[in-house]
Amino acid sequence: MRKKTFKTLEQQIDILEEKGLIIEDYNYAKYKLLRENYFFLSGYRHIFMQSHHDSKFVEGTTFEEIYSMFLFDRKIRNIFFKNVLVIENNVKSIMSYHLSKKYGHNDRDYLNPNNYDLDPMRIRQVKDVLTKMKRQIRVNGKKHSATLHYINNYGYIPLWILVKVLSLGIISEFFAILKEEDKEVISTEYDITPETLSIYLSILANYRNLCAHEDILYNHKTQRAIPDNDFHKKLNIETFEGEYVYGKNDLYAAVIILKVLLSSQEFREFVNEFSYEVQLLAGKVSTVPINKILIKMGFPENWKDIIDIE
Repeated sequence: MRKKTFKTLEQQIDILEEKGLIIEDYNYAKYKLLRENYFFLSGYRHIFMQSHHDSKFVEGTTFEEIYSMFLFDRKIRNIFFKNVLVIENNVKSIMSYHLSKKYGHNDRDYLNPNNYDLDPMRIRQVKDVLTKMKRQIRVNGKKHSATLHYINNYGYIPLWILVKVLSLGIISEFFAILKEEDKEVISTEYDITPETLSIYLSILANYRNLCAHEDILYNHKTQRAIPDNDFHKKLNIETFEGEYVYGKNDLYAAVIILKVLLSSQEFREFVNEFSYEVQLLAGKVSTVPINKILIKMGFPENWKDIIDIE
């Protein structure tokens, strides 16, 4: 097995030049490599390669183009992140309202295992999720002003406060263990099925973590795929062997999720912000057509038409 060894900034630049990358400003490249990390920057090189099997860059590719792709991904990551946070807050509010209304606001009541899916196949999952929630009360309860206030003054934390310290991942798991009638009430708020909302929350949790840790977003693929829906049909997204080519487990699938879970105005603002960054990138990258980058992201040519689809 080959061992990875430390490379100086000069050696890192030499490697890039050997692969055909044009370094127009040597000091600029050193500055960016030091501050942004060679590993992270090189993660965007693939779109500029001549082929999947060739480690050479497309002729004419510059360091500035790769860095522009890096910045584009950072900017759209921030755009996605802030919109996922909006959805996260909405879902937490809706869930805590309906569940508190039905089961009470004392954590001893709403965390009672009998209030959740009683299927024998789910018992272990229910226990695991409720244990995670109780751990959050124990570990984070005194670290946040709102939870601390309720502990000191009332001796318990109501669900509408507890959700503030729960991750979207735990919220996704929490939704999965609810009784079917409770899932139905919550998913009806978005006019989708409980199964679809469960998948959406799981995928959004994955994207939230990716965005929070500055991982590569633009070509990310999720393990789960969203169900076929009217957006796929109305956008006339092409199919291959009966499966939609775009908008299933790629970044455009996340766009479809935002379309469903955000308000119309919020989604329109998201598309406008995202489109602006695409236009900026198109003006900075010339060796690779912007359409190729969009395809890599899973975006059909008419991707913006989703704004006006009801």
